Amino acid sequence: AIHIERELLQENVGSQDQVSAAYGGFNRIDFGGDQEFKVSPLILPHQRLRALEDHLMLFFTGMARDASEIAGEQIRATGERRSELSAIYQTVGKAADLLMGDGELSEVGELLHEGWMLKRSLTERVSTPQIDDIYDTARKAGAIGGKLLGAGGGGFMLLMVRPEEQQKVGHALKDLLHVPFRFESAGSQIIFYDPPE
Repeated sequence: AIHIERELLQENVGSQDQVSAAYGGFNRIDFGGDQEFKVSPLILPHQRLRALEDHLMLFFTGMARDASEIAGEQIRATGERRSELSAIYQTVGKAADLLMGDGELSEVGELLHEGWMLKRSLTERVSTPQIDDIYDTARKAGAIGGKLLGAGGGGFMLLMVRPEEQQKVGHALKDLLHVPFRFESAGSQIIFYDPPE
C-alpha cells in the first residue's frame, strides 16, 4: 500500500494508516525513515482497553480535503518545525506510559489536546476556521482533548470525552456524523473461498 501510494501514485502520504491496518491491535509505531518502522504492541488489560474505547468519540467533519497537498506542505515545513515535531514525539511516550498504567484516562485527553495544538502549528492548512469551531464547541461541551485524524484540513475528528459527558458533546456536535468504533486486533487478513472438490 505504501509503495502504491508513494511510488506509483506519487502521493505525499504518511505510513501510519497502512502499518496500523496491516498489524492491527493497539500499537506504538516508531518510524525511522522512508522504509523503516518498528511496531511495539501496547498490551493493555481488557478492562483498560474497553475504558479507553468508552472515552473516545469519532466524528466526521463533513469536510473533504486533499491530504496529499496538506502532507506535502507539512513535509516542506519539516526543517522549520523540528521543535514542534520533537514535542509531538514526546507526547507519544507519555501517552504510552499513561495508557499502560492505571492513572486517569483524562490525562491522555490532555496530551491529545497538547498534541493537536502542536500539530495545528505545523502549517496553516492543518486546520480551518470550521475545524477550530468544531473543536472549540466539543471542548466547551466537555471534551478533554482530541485531534483531527490524518494530514488535517478535514476528515475525522477523534475526541476524548468522559462517558458521562458524551451526551452533551454529541448534542453540541449534532450536525456531524458520530461514528461509533472499537479497536481491531486482527489486522489485515486475506479472505478467500476455497470450494470443496
